[in-house]
Amino acid sequence: MKSFFLCLFTFLQTTFVWSQKIQFENQQFEPHWVRAAVVQFNGEKVLKVERDLTALAFDSTRLSATVDEPTYVKLIPSDFKNGTIEVKMLSQIQNPSPFQNARGFIGVAFRISENDSAYESIYLRPILGRSNNQLSRNHTVQYYSYPHYKFDRLRKEAEGMYETAAPININEWITMRIEVYGEKTEVFINEAKYSTMIINKMKGQNTHGAVALWVDIGTIGYFKDLKITIK
Repeated sequence: MKSFFLCLFTFLQTTFVWSQKIQFENQQFEPHWVRAAVVQFNGEKVLKVERDLTALAFDSTRLSATVDEPTYVKLIPSDFKNGTIEVKMLSQIQNPSPFQNARGFIGVAFRISENDSAYESIYLRPILGRSNNQLSRNHTVQYYSYPHYKFDRLRKEAEGMYETAAPININEWITMRIEVYGEKTEVFINEAKYSTMIINKMKGQNTHGAVALWVDIGTIGYFKDLKITIK
């Protein structure tokens, strides 16, 4: 009986987190495996997002299986195929952090399937942007395609093709603009005239789907000014 009520509590808790709707900047978001709320941050209202380790556990010994997951707040409704996604984001490292190699993982997921089983994503590791090691800097911006092409597989099979450097840092506002057309994506950081990264052929099969604001392990993420242009 005790086990039954424990399972019921877990189910209800997860259902509540997933069914919660958040209104922010005249848009509505739905949390998936994250805890999110509109908060005051440095004198302005922003959307705060953190991965929910109660709903979706993390295991540092099974890194590939437990990171780069659908841990985001999804914009509802949204159906994005081609165009531009732009957002301002700021990340901090949780203290204490559940992962000693936390990098402030924060970004955007797009073309998300209806059941959240597949999507494309661009995210940042801001703390690496100011690293004294060039190889580490080269891992600042990351593309991945869920579920089959997470960061580790892409790094093994095509090192350097899906990651790049960017002059950013932790605990500062970063503007990221993603331009998507067909199978190609370009990423622009902080109003740069030229793109920081080009993905000539994305790995996913979805041609359209929802847009979401994404974080991962050890990150406190803040978002504002999400703008989507459909083309």
